[in-house]
Amino acid sequence: MGSLTEVEAARRAELLEVLRYDIAVDLTELPDGPKVRTTCTITFIARTPGADTFVDAAATVRRATLNGQELGPARDGRLALPGLAGHNTLVVECEQDDTRTGPGVHRAVDPADGEVYLWTSFEPDQARWVWACFDQPDLKAPHAFTVTAPESWTVTSNSGEATTTATGASTIWVFADTPPLSPYNTVVNAGPFHQVRRSVDGYDLGLYCRRSLAAVLDRDADELFEVTAQGLRFFGEQFAMPFPQARYDQVFVPEFGGAMENFGCVTWSDGFLRRSEPTPVEAGGTARVLLHEMAHMWFGNIVTMRWWDDLWLNESFAEFAANWAAVGATRHTDSWAHHLIGQKLSAYLADQGPATHPIRQPIHDVAQAMSIFDAITYPKGASVLRQLQAYVGDEAFRTGMASYFARFAWQNTTLQDLVDELAAAGGRDLDAWRDGWLTVAGTDRFVLDTGGETPVLVGSGPEGPPRPQVLVVGAYQEQDGTLVRTAREVVEVHQERTPLDLPAGAAHYLVNDDDLTFASTRPADPDAAGRLPTPIARAVAVTSMWDALLTGEGTAAGAVAGLVSVLDAETAPSVVETYLRMAADVAEFWSPPALREQLAGQVAECCRRIAAGPTHRRVALRTLARVTTDVDALVEAAGDDVDLLWRALVRRSELGGDTEAEVADLLARDPDPDAKTRALMVSAAAPDAESKAEVWRALVAREVPLSSTHATTAAFWRPGQDELLAGYGEKYLELLPVMHEGGMIPGLYFSQDLFPVFGQDATFVARALAVPDLAPVVRQTLVSRADEVSRMLRSRG
Repeated sequence: MGSLTEVEAARRAELLEVLRYDIAVDLTELPDGPKVRTTCTITFIARTPGADTFVDAAATVRRATLNGQELGPARDGRLALPGLAGHNTLVVECEQDDTRTGPGVHRAVDPADGEVYLWTSFEPDQARWVWACFDQPDLKAPHAFTVTAPESWTVTSNSGEATTTATGASTIWVFADTPPLSPYNTVVNAGPFHQVRRSVDGYDLGLYCRRSLAAVLDRDADELFEVTAQGLRFFGEQFAMPFPQARYDQVFVPEFGGAMENFGCVTWSDGFLRRSEPTPVEAGGTARVLLHEMAHMWFGNIVTMRWWDDLWLNESFAEFAANWAAVGATRHTDSWAHHLIGQKLSAYLADQGPATHPIRQPIHDVAQAMSIFDAITYPKGASVLRQLQAYVGDEAFRTGMASYFARFAWQNTTLQDLVDELAAAGGRDLDAWRDGWLTVAGTDRFVLDTGGETPVLVGSGPEGPPRPQVLVVGAYQEQDGTLVRTAREVVEVHQERTPLDLPAGAAHYLVNDDDLTFASTRPADPDAAGRLPTPIARAVAVTSMWDALLTGEGTAAGAVAGLVSVLDAETAPSVVETYLRMAADVAEFWSPPALREQLAGQVAECCRRIAAGPTHRRVALRTLARVTTDVDALVEAAGDDVDLLWRALVRRSELGGDTEAEVADLLARDPDPDAKTRALMVSAAAPDAESKAEVWRALVAREVPLSSTHATTAAFWRPGQDELLAGYGEKYLELLPVMHEGGMIPGLYFSQDLFPVFGQDATFVARALAVPDLAPVVRQTLVSRADEVSRMLRSRG
């Protein structure tokens, strides 16, 4: 299907004003069949009567009329609209029967009870696969949904509560008009949902999931409601604009990837409903995703970018705001430290490799827009917005944001609109800041020159001097075996060398202390990380260590040693869990084969030390399951922890052990409706050709839920199995041209997770990069993953 270009979108926006959408959705065939039928009535004005345009319609068009006149068939996903009147009524009847692997709409069957669930997800331009629409962000209009569904089903949509009418074996759900929304912000979800509701601060909050996960949702409901209420309160205050609708729903659905910020009705993967009690990282991650999608209510729904070149205005801001709110309003006060080591590291990798691009860049068409949902747009963009907050000051930042939302509510904006509001609030020219940070790719580098009477901060940027920015340098002295910060300077950088008002001769200096900017640094003493006094200071030091590994300046052995030293000092639960994962990653993916067993042993010993205490026992045992050679001891330590027992079986399988009886026993005991996926992971890890082949077939056939793809492929690509995995390079190359089928999210997941991590060499990486004619989302993800694996290969060498 054709991809809408920016030029086409601009012409259509200049010509049209969309007054409203009235969309009838028929789901009555879904319990037994795949079809979704829709009738979309679009009322719109043409500013130039007599002009021609087109409406996006990628589903099968059964009938279409414009002002009562029959229209011809749709071609290449477009339905021509000739000879427009001043005021127009377009009626298009569509049918979509590819609800298993097609984009935009999905029919999922719960393996536990056979119940059917239906969800839609439309970013960036996938509403056109379900009903006809002008599928671009700057043609916003109210949407009114009428949904006919089986009588036992519940239907959710943007505007909250519906009026219902029973009719035979069906129920008709009539939803009120939404505010003016872009087509990609709309949603219809349906199925026999389990529902939990609560009234907080005048809001009617709802949670939904499939019935087989009711107990899990009930367990997590208090936490989800608490964070939801905290977020609504925080954002309403910071933006001086409360969320404008009384009802706010969150729907957890099967076979979904990630989460989507539909106005008033956020759709989640039900993989976020952890089958075992969430760990600190899992709980914090869920809170941040919840706050990320909530921030989109303002940044994306109420105010929407004009075109996809300002996607960062949506995603970067939501990622920034999630951490901002988590620290300011919830119990997850270490979120910025977790952001640094959990997400920002991926941005440093991407920004220093071939996949880098400016945060804001020209986007020719929507297909290209799909390729920038990446580490530059998300964690780098979020980090740059945190830098902007420091650059203009907290109060000016809040004032500017409040003014921005007040001025542009329910409209579309560009980057300059936001910059103008923040510049006015802060009383300073932001043009140089904007140009340096948003239109130039690459990472600044800072080091400290301590050779003179006082320290001098020395910086460089991608194109010469460093960008204009504010950062902190801390001076530390030894005290009882630890480092204590005795001086701190907030530095505004505009040139290569910046003298500091800090005492000479400190035991340690930390550049980018408090992590206010996005820059690569190198500490004078790499071994000091474990002695620094706060989670964020230790995280800054670990980032430098990890960056050195990525660039080849450091070794896997050095990284493991450094992480173990930090783990011996770290107390923040979410950070401990992340460092454990990083240490295991180094041992598995980055270490030379001759050192792999030794480094894995160091990580295992660290896990045992941590597991000896109660605070971090469970997360330490989870990591131990990746590196231990004593699986029996791990099983004994796991007790009745079903999740940990599955992890132990994956490891036993990887080591060549017989797991058949234990898998059968766990399948009988595990209440998770998706437990068979855990059994598939056990097969994936086995050093057995038939097992590998069956798991690969299931992945390629998309029988594995998207939420489990990463864990399944992590079990598949195991160190030491190179000979067994060698043939999967060719299989990956064969799949590349079709990996985007089904939409942006499958394209991201499969091109990333199926990329061979073992069994290939640098020649294969070059061959993968040379495959022609790939969808932009696949091409960009491939380039990024190939660069990371190339760095792994270099480190192993």
